[in-house]
Amino acid sequence: MKWIAAFLVSLALGGCASAPAVSDDAVAALMRREQIQGLALAVIEDGKVVKLASYGKRNVERNLPLESNTIMYGASLTKTAFAYMVLQLVDEGRLDLDTPVTRLLPKPLPEYRNQRTDYAPLAGDERWRKLTPRILLTHSGGFANFSWLEPDEKIRIHFDPGSRYAYSGEGIYLLQYILEQGLGLDVAQEMQRRIFDRFGMLNTSMRWRPDFAANLADGYTIDGKMEPHDERSKVSAAGSMDTTIADQARFWAAVQRGEGLSARMRAELVRPQLPIRSRSQFPTLVPEAGAPQEGIAAGLGLVSFQDRSGLGWFKGGHNDSTGNMVVCLDARRRCVVLLANDVRAERIFPELVRMVLGENDMPWRWEYGDKAPQR
Repeated sequence: MKWIAAFLVSLALGGCASAPAVSDDAVAALMRREQIQGLALAVIEDGKVVKLASYGKRNVERNLPLESNTIMYGASLTKTAFAYMVLQLVDEGRLDLDTPVTRLLPKPLPEYRNQRTDYAPLAGDERWRKLTPRILLTHSGGFANFSWLEPDEKIRIHFDPGSRYAYSGEGIYLLQYILEQGLGLDVAQEMQRRIFDRFGMLNTSMRWRPDFAANLADGYTIDGKMEPHDERSKVSAAGSMDTTIADQARFWAAVQRGEGLSARMRAELVRPQLPIRSRSQFPTLVPEAGAPQEGIAAGLGLVSFQDRSGLGWFKGGHNDSTGNMVVCLDARRRCVVLLANDVRAERIFPELVRMVLGENDMPWRWEYGDKAPQR
């Protein structure tokens, strides 16, 4: 039976500390209500995986089931895994979070151009000199989400770096480039060795692997259209990770334990570093207004919030056919990990998170804006 298989997998991944407050029947009912094709879920308590389950289909057209080892798109959950790797470099003294880019690259930033970004347009704006790894990890570099979203598709800085939050994959691209050009690192290899291999994430990679094709999830859009899985060949710290729910459970359990980081760096990862005053996360460059919204702040590669139980933190991942979310409450020592190959799953995330974590103050309206579920 399906629940027996899920129980045995959870034991193999770290034992069962207590019964999760979420039932398979309840999840299935929510999926039927919103016509969600596939969803995978993990619950973590005290650094151990206590529930691992998958529901629905990885491909409806071929009637293929979604399984715990099905390859799914990690999307922006990649950013937190990358941040975790960066903090390992900080622990080793190979990088300082507050070193300006002028000391991290051999040449001035505007002299660089790569396959993604031409930095020459920054030559007339000296604010690029203020950029640091911390600023880039807190999404406060002043960039749009991606430079190709600019009217002229040229990179520009919209506000003083470090002064406010504006979600930016472009900033994460830049930090990846700094590690490659300034430290001479191969980011794919570092992620593989420091994160994926270390935590036993056998089916996770920063680029497409041919063996993934045997058990692969295709995606489903808001109108139910199937989108084939993108075989990403370029390594992107902002979002190229392919993974499974079993592997993500291992990773986030390690994050909760702080494994692979000093206590100081683990605390730095989730520490509220920059108050967020925007009313919603997207669009990224809307003017800020008023006091910080719902007590939320930028951590490093994730977002912290003030929960009724104490510190909470989360990270989402999204594209037109993917919905991912991780929410953790430090005081309760509990996390829920959600991967969906159907973007409509985002409609039920608040209910699923409440089932697992109990009443909480996760800022859904900020995360999803006007599209935030009302139930």
